[in-house]
Amino acid sequence: MAAADGPISNDREEPSFEMSTQEPPQIFHQAERWNHPRSNILKTLATYWSFLVMGMNDAAYGPLIPYLESHYNLSYTVVSLVFFSPLGGYTLAACLNNRIHAKLGRRGVAWLAPGCHIIAYIVNCLHPPYPVLVVSFIFAGFGNGLSDAAWNAWLGNMANANQLLGLLHGFYGAGGVLSPLIATSLITKARLEWYYFYYIMIGCAALELAFLLSAFWDSPGTPVEDDRADESKGGLRQVLFKKTYARVTWLCAFFLLGYVGIEVALGGWIVTFMMQIRNGEAFASGMTATGFWLGLTVGRVVLGFVTPRLGEKVSIVVYSLLAIGLGLILWLVPNFYASAVAVSLQGFFLGPFFPAVVVVATKLLPKSQHVSAIGFAAAFGGGGAAVLPFVVGALAQARGVEVLQPFIVGLSGGILLLWLGLPRMPKKGEGNRLSA
Repeated sequence: MAAADGPISNDREEPSFEMSTQEPPQIFHQAERWNHPRSNILKTLATYWSFLVMGMNDAAYGPLIPYLESHYNLSYTVVSLVFFSPLGGYTLAACLNNRIHAKLGRRGVAWLAPGCHIIAYIVNCLHPPYPVLVVSFIFAGFGNGLSDAAWNAWLGNMANANQLLGLLHGFYGAGGVLSPLIATSLITKARLEWYYFYYIMIGCAALELAFLLSAFWDSPGTPVEDDRADESKGGLRQVLFKKTYARVTWLCAFFLLGYVGIEVALGGWIVTFMMQIRNGEAFASGMTATGFWLGLTVGRVVLGFVTPRLGEKVSIVVYSLLAIGLGLILWLVPNFYASAVAVSLQGFFLGPFFPAVVVVATKLLPKSQHVSAIGFAAAFGGGGAAVLPFVVGALAQARGVEVLQPFIVGLSGGILLLWLGLPRMPKKGEGNRLSA
């Protein structure tokens, strides 16, 4: 009997251990769909509205730059501080994301992020002295950093993540389409001052607050924090400094830093580039920014269905090469219409980059690391919206705004090299997580 007891005891222990390590990911993926449970439908729509507001926020800088220059009598370098100042907010979000998720959950993000947007937009409506305006964008950056991390991590863990994230970032792009259109029309057609645009943004952010709070009121904590492994396995220190995970986290973070910088620098400076280098009229030049963001939006939605068929790694390599080719056309062909078409198509092929990074991170990293890793990468990458457009402004001050395109082409090549440094993607049937 004693001999028989041993195998029985071992047989009972092994299934128990296997269930503890294997079943949670399966249960998680079965439970989390955009339409199941039904409350996820409202939550998904709320995150899409939040990204629409984020897109409107980030795309507004470009059309407003010429008018901020004249209103405050600023140089390129000084006016570029409106790009640089959100870095403080993004940095703070990158450091606090995990703690805010642990303490306040998604409900906390649902009131903190829109609240920061509302504060920034109220200050902007008062058209304060320029240093105060710069500080207000720190609040907007913090709100964007929180939303970016929370909603990317949440949707990135769902079934059909490529499509859902494509739509999520498509709404960001839609905000980017609307923002230059509204801002340019208010200034050039209605003859209003630049700050009237932010009255509209206050209304959008107020809706964001109401929408997110009503959707995520039942989410005081995240599934990851409720998992007992979170403290020991899912902390920020683990994903940044543990060799197994750090390679993926840092490559994704620096890739997003470069990518978001390309996106916002191109969308932000293209109006000035088209007015001064391609000799376009004010309204037509403003519409090229709309064309860029429209291309970005359509690319995220359409290519979001193509990317999973080709595979994320191969797809982004192909899209990168096409975007670089279009960047060369924008740089080297001195024609307004050719440039307008090229920048729109460039936006189309840049569109799927962010969603693909999130999907790759969820495939390579274990579930307990998702909030920390994706949250950090998204917030760190969001800093690219601040730093790199500022760098373009500083270079434009020294060499002229024609530096935009060689800068964008070079940066595109750099992030392509980072992408190639990611580990091999797991095939179907293989383990889909990096092990410790």
